[in-house]
Amino acid sequence: MTAIQVAGLAKSYGDFAAVKGVSFGVPQGEIFALLGRNGAGKTTTVEVLAGFQAPDEGTVRVLGLDPVRDRAEVRARTGIMLQEAGFFPDLTVAQTVDAWRDFVAAPRPRAEALELVGLEARAATKVRQLSGGERRRLDLALATLSRPDVLFLDEPTTGMDPEARQNTWEVIRGLAGQGTTVLLTTHYLEEAQRLASSMAIMDRGLIIASGGMAETLAAQTGRVAFELPASVTPEELPVPVATVEGRTAVCRVADPDLAAQTLLSWAGERGLRLRGLEVRTATLEDLFLDLAAGEKSEKKEVA
Repeated sequence: MTAIQVAGLAKSYGDFAAVKGVSFGVPQGEIFALLGRNGAGKTTTVEVLAGFQAPDEGTVRVLGLDPVRDRAEVRARTGIMLQEAGFFPDLTVAQTVDAWRDFVAAPRPRAEALELVGLEARAATKVRQLSGGERRRLDLALATLSRPDVLFLDEPTTGMDPEARQNTWEVIRGLAGQGTTVLLTTHYLEEAQRLASSMAIMDRGLIIASGGMAETLAAQTGRVAFELPASVTPEELPVPVATVEGRTAVCRVADPDLAAQTLLSWAGERGLRLRGLEVRTATLEDLFLDLAAGEKSEKKEVA
């Protein structure tokens, strides 16, 4: 079953086109990452999916429902964690959860909600005394009070320390494992790569890359880097060198493991040592850099 279906979505604010005809689908129980730079159109897309904005063009369905026409039913079956939360600073954590529980049908018990995000020990603490990361965890607790079928997470781990981030990832994986569909926006590319099984990258209102996470990254080039021996020029190496930064040679290749083996065999035959050898398969960061490089090349050609 497809939990989220977007077809030809367009949304403008006056003369500014924030989203320009994007399409994608998210199967039930999947974690989907919607990525892009600031101003790419991610938040507008999420706001339309959540029913906060009506599309100018195209169709949007969440659990088979129209988020605007069927707003009450969609709201009852979805949770959302926005970048900015509207907390009452002088309420305690426990009081905040209790206040939100009054608006949710059959909500999680307060203790369960706080345990889910690791805030049990902060129940009596006023919200204004929480750290930024703790406020994000409280946000997540509130977004999951209704045990939603679909969960929208906009930059969920901003401000968290590494341990809290890892724990939050486990919570998100656990929710997906129980059948919740998660649409995630994040600036942490490692986060998207660790969590999402599929993704779409937006830029200036358009989707410029999309697909399964593993398949998309497998189609990208990997990276082999090492210190170039003093007596060797890049032209002598058995694999093509993309860049040389100082004495560090960087090779961008489809099969980085094979390239590393070729380089080591070549160096061994000549009694050379490749210091600082680093072998890495393609990451989302590499994909972003490749897309940015392609965009710069297009601009130069137009100029």
